[in-house]
Amino acid sequence: MELNDAEKNPTLVPHRGFNLISGTHDPDDVDQIYNLEIRDSDVFVVTYPKSGTIWMQQILLLLEAKGDVSAINHLNNHSNGDLIPWIELNGNRQAFITAPSPRLRVTHLQHQFLPPALSQKKGKVIYVARNPKDVLVSYFHFHKLANMLETPKDFDDFFEKFMRGDVFGCSWFEHIKTWYSHKDDMNMLFITYEEMIQDLHSAVEKISSFLGKELTDEQLASVVKHSTFNNMRKIPQASYEKVPDDLLSHQNGRFMRKGIIGDWRNHFTQAQNERFDQVFLREMEDFPLTFTWDMGHTD
Repeated sequence: MELNDAEKNPTLVPHRGFNLISGTHDPDDVDQIYNLEIRDSDVFVVTYPKSGTIWMQQILLLLEAKGDVSAINHLNNHSNGDLIPWIELNGNRQAFITAPSPRLRVTHLQHQFLPPALSQKKGKVIYVARNPKDVLVSYFHFHKLANMLETPKDFDDFFEKFMRGDVFGCSWFEHIKTWYSHKDDMNMLFITYEEMIQDLHSAVEKISSFLGKELTDEQLASVVKHSTFNNMRKIPQASYEKVPDDLLSHQNGRFMRKGIIGDWRNHFTQAQNERFDQVFLREMEDFPLTFTWDMGHTD
């Protein structure tokens, strides 16, 4: 039997139908996430990779600090306790158990790995979705930067891997569908990257309200100001400039690259775009989700 590309790819570990990253995730530890006890104050930000995870981290931290950017400026991305940790990274599950409330966490895992208590309306889930054409392009560039992931041969090769789900996070379609189909079982806020770009103030208000935060207009304005893409690029913690070189090859590009809608148009061929549209229509047929594909086009 021929191995598929995910199994040939030394950076990926296929586990229960989902690709983890070798050395970054321990499959046995990931399995134990399911058994975690959930507090009502727990908040999980769920994303497919390259869908605005770091952006949402920044917003949540600023909401916790009531807009006081100095309270988060000393934080370092590459530490388990300060910024909002990934629950699935090695060692983070154990830290979660003893962490004080509110426990804020981010994850790229599919729905089946997370504790069933979330589906009994315990805790809160924020799912951030991004149009998958821009996700693909952003993920391609991230693979050139991230040393824990395979460096793509070229865009065409990565396009095929993404379409097959032979990447960390597996299929974008499966990821969004497994979470979206459970949204009514949970305390879930479903928000898109594009609506955050188009009206950040409204998005921050929506997130703040969902989390039950009571901020003054000035505090809310400060959260918005320090969560814009351009301002985040100036903050080393938010733009991942302090992450060690053994994890990110900073010379190969910036972690926060463009943050725009529609960059896929600079990468997709017409044939790739037509094929992607066909797959999207087929896969998302039963899911009433609309995406903004560029700054002037939503469907």
